[in-house]
Amino acid sequence: MPTPDDPAGELVTLRDFLRYAVSRFNRAGVAFGQGTTGAVDEAAFLILEALKLPIDDINPWLDARLTMAERAQLADLIAARIETRKPAAYLLGKAYVQGVPFRVDERVIVPRSYIGELLAAGHFDGGGLHLIGDAREVERVLDLCTGSGCLAILAAMAFPNARVDAVDVSADALEVARLNVADHGLEDRVKLHRGDLFAPLGAARYDLILTNPPYVDAEGMADLPPEFRHEPAMALEAGADGLDVVTRILADAGRHLAPGGGLVCEVGRAGEALEAAFPELPFIWLDTEESQHEVFWLPADAFA
Repeated sequence: MPTPDDPAGELVTLRDFLRYAVSRFNRAGVAFGQGTTGAVDEAAFLILEALKLPIDDINPWLDARLTMAERAQLADLIAARIETRKPAAYLLGKAYVQGVPFRVDERVIVPRSYIGELLAAGHFDGGGLHLIGDAREVERVLDLCTGSGCLAILAAMAFPNARVDAVDVSADALEVARLNVADHGLEDRVKLHRGDLFAPLGAARYDLILTNPPYVDAEGMADLPPEFRHEPAMALEAGADGLDVVTRILADAGRHLAPGGGLVCEVGRAGEALEAAFPELPFIWLDTEESQHEVFWLPADAFA
C-alpha cells in the first residue's frame, strides 16, 4: 500500500505530480525566487526539466502517463526539494534566463538577473530605449561579477560583433562560467578573467558595462530563507546598506567606459539608498515586467 512518503504508486500522470508537488511545497513553506516565482512555477520547472521536456509550456504534457522509473524520479526530487531546501535549479543542475539554458551548481548563485530581460528585449540598442545605438556597432562589453557567465553569454548573443570580458573574484564560479561559455560555443568571443572588479582589465574601455553585483544588505542577509543560504554568501552580501560593491564599481566605471557608452547595474532594494548616497548622479531606472527601481543606467558622461 503506497504511503504519503512513497507517492509513486498512486500518482500516474504528469498532472498528478504537478498537483502533488504544489501541495507539498505549499504545506512545507519552501521559499522561491531563484528562477521561479511560486510553487506552481517551481513544480512545473522541476518536472519538465527532470523529464527533459521543453520548459516553456507544461500544458501539452499534463495528461501524459509516466513510467514507474519517471514516477520514482519525480517523487525523489520533490522530496529532496523539501528536505534539503535546495532550489530546483541546484537539484537539476540547470537554470534558464530568457529561455537560454545554463549549467548551475552551488559554486554560483542561481541566475535570475533582470538585466537578462533587458538584453533579450533589445533595450540598450536602437530597438529599445536607444541608450547605445546600433547593437551591431557595439564592440566591447564587460560583465562584472559574472558568476555563471549568463549575462556575458546573453550579451554576446545580443551584440553579435562584440567581444565580451567577464570578471569574477571566485575561481569556482569561473569554472562554471567556462562550461557555459563552451556549451554556447562562445570561447572566441567571451573571455573570462579572475580578479576583483576592474583589477584584471588594465586600461580597457567598453561600450557597455553590465553588472549584477552582490547587493543584499545586512538585514536581508539575516532574513534569508534556507534556499538562499545554499548560494555562495560572497555573491550576495554587500554590507549594512547593500552598497559596498556598487560604490566601488561607481568609483572606477568612468575610467573603463568608452565615449557614448554606459553602465547597467542591478541593485535590488538598495535603489533609494543609492540615490541618497550619490545625489549628483543622474540614475535612469530601467523597469522590467518583474522589477521596478532595481536596475539603473548611467551614461559615460555622467562620470566626467
